[in-house]
Amino acid sequence: MTTTAAIRVLLVDDSALVRRGVRSVISSHCKDGSIEVVGEAAAVAEAVTAAKRLRPDVILLDIRLPDGSGIDACRQILRELPETRILVLTSFADDNLVYNAVIAGAHGYLMKEVDPPGLLEAIANAAAGKSVLTPDVTDRILRLIRDEPAQSGGDLSLLSAQERRVLALVSDGLTNKEVGEKLNLSENTVKNYLVNVFDKLRVKRRSQAAAIYAQTTNREQNK
Repeated sequence: MTTTAAIRVLLVDDSALVRRGVRSVISSHCKDGSIEVVGEAAAVAEAVTAAKRLRPDVILLDIRLPDGSGIDACRQILRELPETRILVLTSFADDNLVYNAVIAGAHGYLMKEVDPPGLLEAIANAAAGKSVLTPDVTDRILRLIRDEPAQSGGDLSLLSAQERRVLALVSDGLTNKEVGEKLNLSENTVKNYLVNVFDKLRVKRRSQAAAIYAQTTNREQNK
């Protein structure tokens, strides 16, 4: 009789309490041992290192991490380990974050309110190669795609280094105030940079500029 190898899961969240809770859910609701937590990480750098060392089948990844964005972690991990399946597990339901996570290569987007059976099913589906997107998430992505007719025409090479840094943080879901804190700029200065970015990329909204950045970055990393 052949036995199926357990699905190996890496938990990435800056909250030890959340990690402990997810680990407990998996161990208590998966009695057959078909899903196994093999490691934890609390930051982007830790996640990338742990992923390369442990080579998990599925990574449960939060969006907001202390040293950067889960979206950036997603890109870095998939560049090194393209076969790894990544599920975003977060409390943030912002449409742009959903869209950018999927553009970065995430295979699913779950809210932390998901019930235990739903979480286990999502992990199993991801490991099986299925995309894990609920109907409401799919609707959000399709709506953003429909609303972004100008995104393919943007050229990031037109941006200055600082403008690109500002746009990278906006793409990760940060507010103007948060971008200013990261780059030691006033909120008004960030707004002025974004006005220039929108003008150069020929867009009118943050979501359009962020989508251009996400798509261009993905293409550059996959060359």
